[in-house]
Amino acid sequence: MVTATLSAAALVFATGTATAAPSLTQISADPYTNSTSQHATEVEPDTFAYGSTVVSAFQVGRFTDGGGSNVGFSTSTDSGATWTNGFLPGITTQAGGSYARVSDASVAYDAKHSTWLISSIPITAAVGVPAVFTSRSTDGGHTWSNPVTTATGSSLDKNWIVCDNTATSAHYGNCYTEYDNNGNGDRIQMTTSTDGGLTWGASKSTANNATGLGGQPVVQPNGTVVVPIASASETSIKAFTSTNGGSSWTSATTVTTVSTYTVHGSLRSGPLPSAEIDAAGKVYVVWQDCRFRTGGGSCTSNDIVMSTSTNGTSWSTVVRIPIDATTSTVDHFIPGLAVDPATSGSTAHLALAYYYHPVANCTASTCQLDVGYVSSTNGGSTWTTPTQLAGPMNHSWLASTTQGTMVGDYISTSFSAGTAHPVFAVATAPSGSVFNEAMYTPAAGLAAVAGTAAATPATTRQNIASARLAAIAYAQWLAAGGTSGGGEDSP
Repeated sequence: MVTATLSAAALVFATGTATAAPSLTQISADPYTNSTSQHATEVEPDTFAYGSTVVSAFQVGRFTDGGGSNVGFSTSTDSGATWTNGFLPGITTQAGGSYARVSDASVAYDAKHSTWLISSIPITAAVGVPAVFTSRSTDGGHTWSNPVTTATGSSLDKNWIVCDNTATSAHYGNCYTEYDNNGNGDRIQMTTSTDGGLTWGASKSTANNATGLGGQPVVQPNGTVVVPIASASETSIKAFTSTNGGSSWTSATTVTTVSTYTVHGSLRSGPLPSAEIDAAGKVYVVWQDCRFRTGGGSCTSNDIVMSTSTNGTSWSTVVRIPIDATTSTVDHFIPGLAVDPATSGSTAHLALAYYYHPVANCTASTCQLDVGYVSSTNGGSTWTTPTQLAGPMNHSWLASTTQGTMVGDYISTSFSAGTAHPVFAVATAPSGSVFNEAMYTPAAGLAAVAGTAAATPATTRQNIASARLAAIAYAQWLAAGGTSGGGEDSP
């Protein structure tokens, strides 16, 4: 594919103090025409970078009730300057496979075995999810194998993959896949590969048989795996660990309660975590949360908030990333965090991409969807003013799902050569009945620069308000039957 550049002029929409948008490069497009899904649509990207190579994977041709016609990938071997793309073989009927659909792409690299990996979940025509798959590339992310079966079950969801790339770790070369078994109350499952994703061990539960969804495992330099994850009701963030290469997993314990403002305009969104790790093994987790904007027993909009840990068991007080004033009308959601793996501690470089509505209290016909970016060079103590990357987009331009219009349950940002490379869905007006929603990234990597806006810790009162709102949301979730997720319960 020849990448196309979208000019800043086509996207700029001034909101508050946001900096004007940079030029964007389109890195993929939906090539399919099957009548059962929506074209041309691409949603829900993940990314991973190792050295000068960046790989992104995403759904292509979104179905209304779950999954896409295939998983697409786009690969850069020059730190985001140029991209090539394609579509995974052997999964769906669109590319030589037997499944009708596929969803939830996640990317990892195994340095020991020089292998790129994309995890996904195949979906039957009856919208069942019987397995987790892993596709492998041994030529730098340019071509991919038919999938390997990673795990099997009856209704699996929200898979994520990571590998231990520290040569001095006792578990160097181990790769770990997290997923949840929706057919068993969102039971959290972990499985391990020691041979570059060719084979996978038996799936294992946490020590307390915990439930949850949207986990994003990261690996510390000493080999400890830390898995931040949302509770099944998405009313708390939890975490669990393994120190023995995935032989066993600790109990999942609560990091904090989560309180959220329902994103308006029927946009599919929920407080799933985005997790990253620095060179020293400090773990950073962000999610959308409204505890800093509560009043009168309710919230007015979401901020992006963060908690950190050096061991996966003790976590810092939740802090607010200061994108704008708490008195603003802006609603922030669907974050994708990156941490420069060459930095750590008080000089760690962080980059955060996210979606937002400039006016939180909007409707499906009036909501304007944008993409923003902020960065920090001191481990998240202070942040830059926001840069607008894309928008405004109308919700009617987006693929529709049974949980609302969709850009993704997650997006992703990765560092390569010291600059950040977020990948996200951008939509322009459809051409008749044909959508125009595709994957984009800034044409040049985004710098992480020093900012002056200080992150602020939550007060006791704000945490109490969060716990109260989380309890109300949990009771409502139970009353509704305790179905998974607040807005992402179809794959």
